[in-house]
Amino acid sequence: MDYYASLHREFSWKVPARFNVAQACCGRWAADPRTASNPAVIVEQESGVVSRFSYAKLQSDANRLSNALRALGVRPGDRVAIVMPQRFETAVAHIAITQMAAVAMPLSMLFGVEALEFRLKDSGTCVVIADEHAILNIQAARMSQPDITVIGVGAAEPDGDHGYQTLLSSASSVFRGRATRADDPAFFLYTSGTTGPPKGALIPHRALIGNLPGFVASQNWFPNDASVFWSPADWAWTGGLMDALLPTLYFGKPILAFMGRFNPQRAFELMQGHGVSHTFLFPTALKAMMKSTPNPRAHYQLGLRAIMSAGESVGEAVYDYCESELGVVVNEMFGQTEVNYIVGNGAMNHRPTAAVGWPARRGSMGRPYPGHRVEVIDEQGRILPRGEVGEVAIHRFDRHGAPDPIFFLGYWNNRQATASKFVGNDTQSWCRTGDMAMMDPDGYLFYQGRTDDVFKTSGYRVGPGEIENCLVKHPAVANAAVVPKPDAERGAVVKAFVVVAPGHAPSAALVDTLQAFVRERLAPYQYPKEIEFIDALPMTTTGKIQRNVLRAREKQA
Repeated sequence: MDYYASLHREFSWKVPARFNVAQACCGRWAADPRTASNPAVIVEQESGVVSRFSYAKLQSDANRLSNALRALGVRPGDRVAIVMPQRFETAVAHIAITQMAAVAMPLSMLFGVEALEFRLKDSGTCVVIADEHAILNIQAARMSQPDITVIGVGAAEPDGDHGYQTLLSSASSVFRGRATRADDPAFFLYTSGTTGPPKGALIPHRALIGNLPGFVASQNWFPNDASVFWSPADWAWTGGLMDALLPTLYFGKPILAFMGRFNPQRAFELMQGHGVSHTFLFPTALKAMMKSTPNPRAHYQLGLRAIMSAGESVGEAVYDYCESELGVVVNEMFGQTEVNYIVGNGAMNHRPTAAVGWPARRGSMGRPYPGHRVEVIDEQGRILPRGEVGEVAIHRFDRHGAPDPIFFLGYWNNRQATASKFVGNDTQSWCRTGDMAMMDPDGYLFYQGRTDDVFKTSGYRVGPGEIENCLVKHPAVANAAVVPKPDAERGAVVKAFVVVAPGHAPSAALVDTLQAFVRERLAPYQYPKEIEFIDALPMTTTGKIQRNVLRAREKQA
């Protein structure tokens, strides 16, 4: 059933002038005796040890940390970095920082010293909260910035200027949060840096409200009574923070945190052991699960009601796997740090109790979610006819003329980059995403790649996504990336980097097989003229393929 038109027609934004993420995601649940003892964060360590923390505990510890940060000199608007994995203290830090009107800046544990040093200096960070996974790199990164205070968490308590538990034990559990404006900054998130140096995007409190329609729809009208959410997505990036942690807490439901590396078998064990009902699994994770466990329901008892996927194109092979083997239609989603959760699907996997949902379309990243006006535009900001490939863009105002709360505030200390993000004659109201797509007559978008990923070969315009998804359908392919290889005669030829699936080995015969496989299914100009086998594809910390690294390698060669 397709209720898409009526959902858009009846939807309206309700954004209060005063809004605070911490109050919405924790404070109100902790203050209500009916929900205070409900589980907020469930933590499973790599060893299998499980701990459960209530909303009351989350708020109490957040209050203590807020008081401790205030005593260390943190004031409204100050940036406080969080460099930790999925753990209870990470959630505490986000609530503590945002309720005192400071700005939380999550950073990946995978960042090296130089990456951390750049971000700490560029943002003017005053305090860093880090555990044993990153404390040594943090200490090295702040050598040139001695004014930064470091709080050590867990095994890193002795290595910080202050120990986390020591600070909390001497601080009051009573804290009166500040009444922030909805437009005040709440988060400082760096772009993943797939092209050019990373830019710091300031995200306001209201952006969480802008995320909710997409989250609810992509999670099949989250929540239900038995909802448990889990995602391997790092809480240090938009996908983990805004697509998993915060919206789950907003609805007063428990989120599972796993303090270990992603592993396909462990993913199934986690979902079975904790009764996970809703999840966000990026395509690379789903591909790994598909290759490792082709028939999961023969080995695991799963209670999945929804799967959202984003970061890369899902592709038909993964789509079919989720539907046939996991029993759930995967809802693909599209968004980015600056304007997250704007396009996707909302397929219902069970009989709805209300007029909600719309059918997913295989190979499509979905339609604009209610409240968002999204089109495909040309370089001048003109809306392109359906069926033409252009850049995905979102308007500052929804189709009813109301301001869309999803928008970021701008790039930190970079007005030029902020201005270049927008285009159009209507007071530059279209926000460019840098992603190419085609919109069909029904409003479904089909991803073509980043603007700098799309290339021409012999006069034909080629996007890598379709070719990569075709390659992954072959059982010998675990993952693939397609880039242009410079060619004097044709400008460029299609080259594929292929990661071989377990049980298969690279060979000249496999090259021929894969070329024929693609040629039979796509256009003649799309099959890879060259295939190079590679142990692992270069990835960003957010799980996206770094095609720019592979392009540069080919150009240099």
